[in-house]
Amino acid sequence: MASYALRPDGKISVINTCQTHEGKLKQANGWAQVVDQKSGSKLKVTFFWPFFGDYWIIDLDPNYEYAVVGEPSRKYLWILSRTAKMDDRIYAEITSRLAAKGYDAGKLERGRQ
Repeated sequence: MASYALRPDGKISVINTCQTHEGKLKQANGWAQVVDQKSGSKLKVTFFWPFFGDYWIIDLDPNYEYAVVGEPSRKYLWILSRTAKMDDRIYAEITSRLAAKGYDAGKLERGRQ
């Protein structure tokens, strides 16, 4: 789960939580700043200051049911969904658009269903 919230200083609080195979919760806390004010879709995110990573929203559902996040080298890619299980048809539609953006959808690991 990824949670985002606007902070009073204008930065964005980022909290990523996952459940391990053993059932334990792990959490990473960080923050982000918008680096492309025009589109609002490019962020710099840090979990280990002073090291930042690019976090670009490259595909977004009109109703915010999912967001696809990548970075310029195309090495990292995430599909974030508001639901724990994404519809197979929607997942296939998203992955079919990734090659045109320079990403290899074959490297994705789909979460537990």
